[in-house]
Amino acid sequence: MFDTAAARRMMVDCQVRTADVTNPDLIEAMLAVPRELFVPSALAGRAYLDADIPIGDGRALLKPMVLAKLIQAAQLGPDDRVLDVGCGTGYSSAIQSRLAGSVTALEQDASLAALAKQALAATGGANNVTVVTGPLTAGWPASGPYDFVLLNGASEITPDSLAGQLKPNGRLACLFKSGPAGKAMLYRLAEGRLVGRPIFDAAAPILPGFAATPAFVF
Repeated sequence: MFDTAAARRMMVDCQVRTADVTNPDLIEAMLAVPRELFVPSALAGRAYLDADIPIGDGRALLKPMVLAKLIQAAQLGPDDRVLDVGCGTGYSSAIQSRLAGSVTALEQDASLAALAKQALAATGGANNVTVVTGPLTAGWPASGPYDFVLLNGASEITPDSLAGQLKPNGRLACLFKSGPAGKAMLYRLAEGRLVGRPIFDAAAPILPGFAATPAFVF
């Protein structure tokens, strides 16, 4: 029988801690949340691998290490308000719910949003998460402004459409894709615009609405 608790411990010890993730609350959250509840049932045995897990329609759960490093960079506090853009099946929202005051989990795919609600309810510990459905690029201003916005995937454009939903000292993290390579970026507001810095190398599927417009070539 698959020992999920042992697999979760191995994931944290061999993938997360070794990637310089040292925040004890984040480590505790990743040890507590059963990742296997957030993957398609046929892939439950792959839930703790060092890999993106496909969840349908070209979408994926981020590698545990990548997600952990993005969240750690945000330095979440217990009163922080989070917008989780492209929450997928809700795993990232479940992790952040244990670090922040509230999480708005935004998903535009209605079937994924339904899975997220089901999985979050099954954990029994994500009562401060609200799953909402709408276009990812529009964010969810009704619950803002936010201390942290997380894009659960890659973007080929600077996500300026979400800048107005950040608090003045807010942070936004995403994987910025340029060509075949990608970098995790942490953005802050400067004179109303997002200014980012790279924090580590990583790649992931591009989120719907965040692909660059193809340049017209004469």
